[in-house]
Amino acid sequence: MQIQILKRHRQQGTPKVSDLRSRIGLILLAIGAGEAEVSVLLTDDEEIRRLNRDYRGKDKPTDVLSFSQAEGEFGDVVPDMLGDVVISIETARRQASESAISLESELDSLLVHGILHLAGYDHELGAKEAMAMRALEKKIMSKLQ
Repeated sequence: MQIQILKRHRQQGTPKVSDLRSRIGLILLAIGAGEAEVSVLLTDDEEIRRLNRDYRGKDKPTDVLSFSQAEGEFGDVVPDMLGDVVISIETARRQASESAISLESELDSLLVHGILHLAGYDHELGAKEAMAMRALEKKIMSKLQ
């Protein structure tokens, strides 16, 4: 299991990289991807807005983006490389405050959601897929608490 984490933001009080790496490892094990490689970028609203605009055509910040390396023409070249998850710490902090939960809990939720997208789950395909993804998110979140 290879987990790379890059913090590229100015926010104070974010979890330690070692704590995040442990939580990501638990998520990967929970989905049967214990040998997978994942990278996570923690950034700000400005950068995630740019990525969201450039790759999804949505010119606004979002909480999490996933970039799968397993899809497309060369997706099978390195089968254990799932891809990249990008999280806006600014948006995560706002959402945590609005939901009256800790930043760590919000980050867990965003990591689970992003990694499930890397593993092929997609809530935008329809109601059945959304329900299946949400059920798995809840199951994994219960293991992280």
